[in-house]
Amino acid sequence: MSGNGRGDDFGNGRGDDFGRGEGGLGGDFGNGPGGDDGLRNIVVSPSVVAAGGRLTVTVQGCRRGGEMASRAFRTAPLTPFRDDTSRGVVYVNRNARAGRYDISVRCDGRTITRPRAFTVIGGVNGGLGGSRTSGATTTDMAIGGGLVGVALIGGGAYWLRRRGERRA
Repeated sequence: MSGNGRGDDFGNGRGDDFGRGEGGLGGDFGNGPGGDDGLRNIVVSPSVVAAGGRLTVTVQGCRRGGEMASRAFRTAPLTPFRDDTSRGVVYVNRNARAGRYDISVRCDGRTITRPRAFTVIGGVNGGLGGSRTSGATTTDMAIGGGLVGVALIGGGAYWLRRRGERRA
């Protein structure tokens, strides 16, 4: 059992740790040694996500569920979905730096890593975002009052002019 040197050695201190087990089992996507009879593929959707955004991860060849991890999010569960496929949903850390991230999966006693599985871009525009004030500001009130005043003056002038025409 040897690792593949891509950082899926689970215990490397990068935040994608599943514990202190032996890593690199199964190779990547069936291309490495021992990869033909187990985990086959990791699909991430969407492939580009904002920091704080949601990812759906689907793993083929994972019958009973497992765990997934990345430096961009906490370890999260994979649950059986259909046939030999498991799926999990995870939110990327809000403070994740922009860049490409790997995902490592441990399932049925085997592990694989998908290098550069997704890309994180700038953060989600959440937070206060204009919610500090509610209702109209003083500027809004001044503009609205001015428009109402102009409408009243214009309407009054029109009414007086029409009133004068009827008398003649």
